[in-house]
Amino acid sequence: MEMLFGVLGGLGLFLYGMNVMSTGLQKAAGDKLKSIISLLTSSKIMSVLVGAGVTAIVQSSSATTVMVVGFVNAGMMKLTQAVGLIMGANIGTTITAQVITFKIDKYAPIIVGISVGVWLFTSNRKVKQIAEAFIGFGILFIGMKFMGDALRPLRAYQPFKDLLVSFGEHPFLGILAGFAITVAVQSSSASTGILLALAMEGLIPISSGLPILFGINMGTTITAIISSIGANITAKRAAAFHFLFNFIGTIIFIFILRIPLYRIINVISPGDVPRQIANAHTIFNVTSTILLLPFAGLLVKIAKRIVPGEEEAAEGIKYIDERILETPSIALSSVVKETLHMGNVAKDSYKNSLEALIERDYKKIEETKRIEKIVNELEREISKYLVKLSNTNISAQDREVVDGLFSTINDIERVGDHAENVAELAEYMLENDLAFTEDAVEELKHISGIVMEAYTDSLTVLTSYNYDLARKVTAMEEEVDVLERRLRASHIERLNTNKCVPSSGVIFLDLISNLERIADHASNIVMPILDHEKKKKNK
Repeated sequence: MEMLFGVLGGLGLFLYGMNVMSTGLQKAAGDKLKSIISLLTSSKIMSVLVGAGVTAIVQSSSATTVMVVGFVNAGMMKLTQAVGLIMGANIGTTITAQVITFKIDKYAPIIVGISVGVWLFTSNRKVKQIAEAFIGFGILFIGMKFMGDALRPLRAYQPFKDLLVSFGEHPFLGILAGFAITVAVQSSSASTGILLALAMEGLIPISSGLPILFGINMGTTITAIISSIGANITAKRAAAFHFLFNFIGTIIFIFILRIPLYRIINVISPGDVPRQIANAHTIFNVTSTILLLPFAGLLVKIAKRIVPGEEEAAEGIKYIDERILETPSIALSSVVKETLHMGNVAKDSYKNSLEALIERDYKKIEETKRIEKIVNELEREISKYLVKLSNTNISAQDREVVDGLFSTINDIERVGDHAENVAELAEYMLENDLAFTEDAVEELKHISGIVMEAYTDSLTVLTSYNYDLARKVTAMEEEVDVLERRLRASHIERLNTNKCVPSSGVIFLDLISNLERIADHASNIVMPILDHEKKKKNK
């Protein structure tokens, strides 16, 4: 029992250290992680390199692949781009094993002590984040030391050693063992850590370590498969591709390349089983990628056969997915895109309501009401996502953006409400056979055009941070205020001279009031950007 507690405690420290190190690295990387999407071109090689780089930061191929499933599910990435990332993730995860085999566990307490000191006493944000990564790095090695110490008594227990040796004689049992361990701990890095702890205590020969390693590579695909449950068809296909890639790579090495791999690692690091396992891990994943990358298109076709069906176009949520919260900086970029999407949906609602009014079209009235329901759904889902994002490890600057987005989606939702009001007024006019004078129609077209321009520009400012355009929006909002008062006065004059019937006159006044309120919300959307400009000038 004492041994079990020791192994579990060591594994817990290992996983915690890896998480702390990953968090620190992600914070230090900051905006560089946000640019990942722009790097994902049609080049499979670039996607592989990005996948390897991101996994080196998040310290888990499972986490990267789950994020990839999230990207695909959110429509931020095509399946053809995802395959390169998945291959690269397998390469990136080998870095953890290589680092562990340096056997610097005796220096781990010193690393933690110095790093904690730096973290406590520095005021530099970047230095603090790097120190946090080193704290996790040190804790990781302390966890490895705990596991090694707990497993040491097994060196005198021959049945356990015989069991491990048998995995070399029966490779499929070794693969099954590696697969089961990885499914249980849901981390290939943790499984590899356990394997390396056994090797460091001299409990497992390389002949048995290789099949277990292959099983670990198979087991890591289960996390993505579980994550894809409930996702769209393309995301399920990404998870299926991950399984196919690792499965075929394992088959190739078990039946064709196992002996050549064994010979190569014996030449590179003779007699050092932990280092041999780490090298085998790297060679396995790099070679699998080189061999299978040219056939990525074929594997995608097979994945489509495994997960058949046609993807349905989504009208609601497009870009946010909880899996992306694993990397908050990227999640923030996706929620900004989703907010812009919501803004464009509300713009469609506004456009339809105006056309329904001018063209006296019942279908566009119903379309406006339908779109408004989508706007409300988007507002609810984005709000939930922002709450979850605000509870992750994000920088103070990113937290300001998140806080601003709460206000922005509220303003956009109100734009949708006013568009629905316009549609309902158009409906009332049709049902009661009411009409405006030509002058009133021209005035409505004029003010609604300015409002549309102001609102459209406010959405552009949301992602461009164009301060000049933001000031233009506020100027147009002031212009609409003046115009609304002038149109109100001129329409009252028409009523007084009996050029317009009172029923139509009341509706006209309600309409220009709703349009003025939409301009107000457009101005509200750009206010956080103008506040940001003021803060920059005051620094």
